[in-house]
Amino acid sequence: MPTSRRAIVPMLLLVALSWPFAAARQENAIQPSEPAPNTLSEKEKAAGWKLLFDGKTTEGWRGYKMDKMPPGWTVDGALVRVKGGAGGKGAGGGDDIITVDQYDNFELTLQWKIVSGGNSGILFRVTEDAITSWHVAPEMQVLDNSRHPRRDKRQLAGACYDLYAPPKDVTNPVGQWNTVRIVADGNRVEHWLNGVKLFEYEVGSEDWNKRVAGSKFKNKPNFAKVKKGHICLQDHSDRIEFRNIKIRPF
Repeated sequence: MPTSRRAIVPMLLLVALSWPFAAARQENAIQPSEPAPNTLSEKEKAAGWKLLFDGKTTEGWRGYKMDKMPPGWTVDGALVRVKGGAGGKGAGGGDDIITVDQYDNFELTLQWKIVSGGNSGILFRVTEDAITSWHVAPEMQVLDNSRHPRRDKRQLAGACYDLYAPPKDVTNPVGQWNTVRIVADGNRVEHWLNGVKLFEYEVGSEDWNKRVAGSKFKNKPNFAKVKKGHICLQDHSDRIEFRNIKIRPF
């Protein structure tokens, strides 16, 4: 039986009004859920990834030149340096922390979130032959760039501290997580931040040695001399949070 125009118009109006809601439901339904932090997928496990932080304990970590964790670091879903502030490095029970295990060639990923104006770092192939970790190991800088507009670019977030500058600022705003990837394969090292490859360098190369000679490391004879060492998270007296700390040795 023929349908009148008067009946069709309300039906079309109802369909038009309901379509955005249906589309939104469909879009929400197909969005993949983010994996829980501090976990490994089956694919990651098969590829040889290891968790360096389980989100619950500080197992596998200790203070630099210590046999236990400094009390200023706590766990609350992330590995948190909570007691920063006056007194500088080590104040409030903090200090650099290192992995119990040592690594030579690896791919390291983690996320960091820092307070306004904050400063920290991620060091690798760290030894305990000096008074502090940065005297002996390369560091990927962690920094709130927005509060340090006049700082040397070789000291901005993502830099190989005081040696190689990131070509651009790809950090997320304070209060958001930033994702790091460091690949160390022999002397060749890559720095990645938030999915962007910043640069690569070769430890011990002519270019490297020239840069070291013009840096704060020029009088540090043990700087970057070893092929294997600890992963280190730096205490710079500011509150800093780390999570999803994973490593794939190779």
